[in-house]
Amino acid sequence: MSWDGLEQPAGDNLLATARRVILEDIAPLLSGDARFKALMAANAMAIALRETPDARAELAACVTAIGDVAGLVADIRSGALDPGKPGHDATAAALLALTEARCRVSAPKAVQASR
Repeated sequence: MSWDGLEQPAGDNLLATARRVILEDIAPLLSGDARFKALMAANAMAIALRETPDARAELAACVTAIGDVAGLVADIRSGALDPGKPGHDATAAALLALTEARCRVSAPKAVQASR
């Protein structure tokens, strides 16, 4: 194992530990707005933990598959990609893949619920 120059534990482990402390030790002691803010911070930490290099690469691949966004928007608005028209199925699949990739980072339960 080679050393990357960073101290241990790694940042993701520190973030996970801090999140666990908020959820298990701090949030239960709070109520109202303070509890909401603590849970919101813990959720933001969970999202940050899911923003891995692999997740970023998957998102980049989805964006590449979509191609020119301005052209896509124009095609959608004009009806050129309506159901039954050429390109509809491929575009729908590419947009679904992007949506699912984004949800795996920001709201993974939404992807699980849709299946």
